Amino acid sequence: MNYLITGGAGFIGSHLTEFFLQRGDNVSIVDDLSTGAWQNVARLDGRPNFHAYIADAADEKLMENEIRNADFVFHLASSVGVKLIVSRPVESIRKIVRPTETVVDLCAKYRKPVLLTSTSETYGKSESVPFREDMDVTLGPSCKNRWAYAIAKLLDEFYLLAHRDQTSLPVYIVRLFNVVGPRQTGAYGMVLPRFISAALANEPLQVYGAGDQTRCFSSVFDIVEGLARVSASTRAQGEVVNMGSNHEISIKELAKRTIELCDSKSEIQFIPYDQAYGPNFDDMQRRVPSLDKAKELFDWNPKRTLDEIIIETRDWLKESGRF
Repeated sequence: MNYLITGGAGFIGSHLTEFFLQRGDNVSIVDDLSTGAWQNVARLDGRPNFHAYIADAADEKLMENEIRNADFVFHLASSVGVKLIVSRPVESIRKIVRPTETVVDLCAKYRKPVLLTSTSETYGKSESVPFREDMDVTLGPSCKNRWAYAIAKLLDEFYLLAHRDQTSLPVYIVRLFNVVGPRQTGAYGMVLPRFISAALANEPLQVYGAGDQTRCFSSVFDIVEGLARVSASTRAQGEVVNMGSNHEISIKELAKRTIELCDSKSEIQFIPYDQAYGPNFDDMQRRVPSLDKAKELFDWNPKRTLDEIIIETRDWLKESGRF
């Protein structure tokens, strides 16, 4: 198979690239390195079945050639992280919407199946837990740019589904829930790499708000295996599917567990949301996926425990010297 992965030098994209290369497939990646990093894929450079382009996925000339030659397209290129969305909303919205339009239109032109990685953020402030793919959602007002990410990713989803209905394009949409693991950076607000880096340095772990907000953390290795399954599933074609973990933990308890597993002397420091993100910040209190559809359509469930995920990420940060 010839795979094209946009955002292929990113956290998830680089692991997905390795997965297919190890399987013997050919992989081309396109990444402008705005949030990805060349070091994530540098060791792959020079392999005959790997090609990398440092470019924007909205580059129509480049993408036309690559999509024409691909058998399947994974569209991961996107702005990431609440911190980035809040601080640079114009750039963030542009980097979500424009590449998707380019990629999907070209996939339709050449009849290439495309998978979009979407986000749990699309569920907004919904309180009906667990989140099911066909449920109604409640989003915050447009005056709070924290919700720009959710709106832009929902627009991406609508665009793929519009092509499904109007041009019969084979599309796949996966909503990811708090994917973590080796190579993830805390630079854009991701909580686990921030916590582990602080714990290894015996510095305070900064918990935003009271820390009673809950999340479900899933391993990037489980997610990559799941994305491969989705792409091979005829039953998942044209569907929106959640993928993540349904093991719920509060951010305060996550901080405590991280300190324990890192054998750290760190303390927990509570930071008001306004101080972390600016005034009038909205957060989701709970974010728990229903995984029934993933199980039904392509027999997928996460395997790694949270402790295993923390330890894998801790060991990677130690070995890479990034804390």
